[in-house]
Amino acid sequence: MADLRLPRPTREEAARRRALSPAAEDAFRAFSAAVFAPGALDSRTKQLIAVAVAHVTQCPWCIESHVRAARRAGASREQVMEAIWVAAEMRAGAAWAHSAKALEMMPPEEEGPP
Repeated sequence: MADLRLPRPTREEAARRRALSPAAEDAFRAFSAAVFAPGALDSRTKQLIAVAVAHVTQCPWCIESHVRAARRAGASREQVMEAIWVAAEMRAGAAWAHSAKALEMMPPEEEGPP
């Protein structure tokens, strides 16, 4: 089976990105820290949400980092997998919901063999 993972970011890339736009880098890091800080939702719940979203956005680095963070925050393997299943259902649900576009392109009077 082919290795589908993307190359890992390097320290050199991170330094270059920061050098090109340090204010944006700092703002992004501060935003991320604020988002994942405990609030109305605890850290474990926020990380489980991030696991699900990472699977929908299909970001391998996000999957790795947020699964690790969810586990450190106390999420069980079963909770991580349930979050992934929620993501799968939501993604499939979006395809079902968007079938309205296909139905729009096939008015009822056209139903039957082409």
